[in-house]
Amino acid sequence: MAEREEPMLVDGTTSDWQGRWDHVKKFLERAGPFTHPDFEPSTESLQFLLDMCKILVVGAGGLGCELLKDLALSGFRHIHVVDMDTIDVSNLNRQFLFRPQDVGRPKAEVAANFINRRVPGCRVVPHFKKIQDLDEMFYRQFHIIVCGLDSVIARRWINGMLLSLLVYEDGVLDTSSIIPLIDGGTEGFKGNARVILPGMTACIDCTLELYPPQINFPMCTIASMPRLPEHCIEYVRILQWPKDKPFGDGVALDGDDPKHIQWVFQRSLERAAQFNITGVTYRLTQGVVKRIIPAVASTNAVIAAACGTEVFKIASSAYSTLNNYLVFNDVDGLYTYTFEAEKKENCSACSQVPQDMRFSPSATLQDVLNYLTDSTSLQMKSPAITTTLDGKNKTLYLQTVASIEERTRPNLSKTLKELGLVDGQELAVADVTTPQTVLFKLSFTS
Repeated sequence: MAEREEPMLVDGTTSDWQGRWDHVKKFLERAGPFTHPDFEPSTESLQFLLDMCKILVVGAGGLGCELLKDLALSGFRHIHVVDMDTIDVSNLNRQFLFRPQDVGRPKAEVAANFINRRVPGCRVVPHFKKIQDLDEMFYRQFHIIVCGLDSVIARRWINGMLLSLLVYEDGVLDTSSIIPLIDGGTEGFKGNARVILPGMTACIDCTLELYPPQINFPMCTIASMPRLPEHCIEYVRILQWPKDKPFGDGVALDGDDPKHIQWVFQRSLERAAQFNITGVTYRLTQGVVKRIIPAVASTNAVIAAACGTEVFKIASSAYSTLNNYLVFNDVDGLYTYTFEAEKKENCSACSQVPQDMRFSPSATLQDVLNYLTDSTSLQMKSPAITTTLDGKNKTLYLQTVASIEERTRPNLSKTLKELGLVDGQELAVADVTTPQTVLFKLSFTS
């Protein structure tokens, strides 16, 4: 006897049906051994999740797809998603909201449309743009922000934005201005999830040393003694591309252009053959050029579930949140632990005090620039340095605008004394890693 097929209720148009949220009610409408001591079971918590709570998901890739699915099925109906990327065929093995016909389309829009069709009553609003293109009024509307990013710079920018939204009255933080940040990250079979209460707990910049540095190969090895397939690819990317100019003068290498990747792949094969190196593949070439972090679907699922659980706990106030950093590793067996990341008193992002910068008067502005980019606690990318001299604002160096960079470049070789800087001088530094200007207090050493 053939089994009778049950209709898929989620494919219908009915927003709610009997028993739809029974799995959520079990957590919110009764007490339990793990509930928060101050939690009072009621029907109001569920209604808040369904009708009022607004969540922002940053990133619609491997983690983002899992997060959108988890949040929508947990009762969150007002979700926004931001992603500037488009779908690549290599995404389809793990980013399950996308299909082959979606290749080339914006991730945020496709993911939002999929969830809206699949989960009745849920309204996901897509934003196909950079996070930097959205202003503080946009971010201020959300109750919780959850990140599924593969960029440390983007994490730091979101962190800085939420810190800029904090309100202080007579030096005391107004807790109603806090927007919790849930951050998840994966790399292969390793992952982490963390809860950040801006202004209260350790922020992204407080623990900047935890993020792995980008791998760079020595130029001498790349040029003279390549031993790995990655060395061959880097040789073509760094040295051969600007020399041969395969697509015309001034055309930069685009990791998302298949023609560019194919050219680099072929040249890398040729160089590998010269040194009897094997292992150069198209996929490896794409990974090296785009600095792709290896992704595993199961790791994304675990970390997204951890992040989604923390969103649920914060939104419902039913359970104590993670305090405050979870590490997951299933490279060899299964290992997980939590620890409390400590807030740095002198954090450049959240400490509310100018950072101390100690240099000799004979040090050059280039030395200061190197410090800002090389310091493990700062790791800036393209810092712009300004100060106030004789009551006027003066740009000492700015490299993101070509005309200003050319005009201020001679300052790099000048000493701090020659620039007119004195002991106790305040330097304002802007960088792509934060929407805020970071203040430094210059202290001269003898």
